[in-house]
This record gives sequence, structure tokens and C-alpha cells, in this order.
Amino acid sequence: MHDYKKLNVWNDSIELVSEIYKITKDFPSVEKFGLTNQINRCAVSIPSNIAEGSGRNTNGEFIHFLGYACGSCNELETQLIIANKLNYVEEIVLNILTEKLNAIQKMIYKLIKSLK
Repeated sequence: MHDYKKLNVWNDSIELVSEIYKITKDFPSVEKFGLTNQINRCAVSIPSNIAEGSGRNTNGEFIHFLGYACGSCNELETQLIIANKLNYVEEIVLNILTEKLNAIQKMIYKLIKSLK
């Protein structure tokens, strides 16, 4: 069992969730149950899967949930690209968030490597 609260990747992904919520609050109300909800849930999924995996019995199980977190990073990036195409997210904001997502994914991959 790992203390997920001490993991930089978990802390960084929590910060990302906060940023995502600030951005999506300005999305059109018509997107409340569409893209806004999807983006927020996806962002929350990243630290949630890290936390859930850390509480599992084996490193193999932890790695499995870290894989879900990586998948959520890709999904979130895709949704942000869509939001940019719909003019809900500015290009510069998209680039900043994409960099943060890439950094989080690199940390996840390093953590996976350390668990093997």
C-alpha cells in the first residue's frame, strides 16, 4: 500500500482538476450535461485512479489503475481539443493544459517503471 497523498503525480493531478473546473465553469450552459460534465469527470478520474490503485494489494494492481489514469489523460486532452475547436478554450490555455497533462503522464510512466 502506498501513500498516494505523498505522490507528486497525485498532487499535480489534483491541481489540474482545480484548473479544469475553473475553465469549464465558463462553458455555455448548454454544455452543462455534455462536454462540461465529461471534461470534469475525466479530470477527476486521473487522481482518483492513482488513489484507488495505491490502496490495492499488489504493485500489479496499482500499475493497472495507473494505466487507467494515463488513459484519462489522453481522453481529457482529446476533450480539451474539442472544446478548443468549439471556441470554449483558447489555444494558449489548451497548450498550457496539454503540457501539464504530458508532465503528469510522464510521472505516471516513471511510477509504473519504479513499481515493476
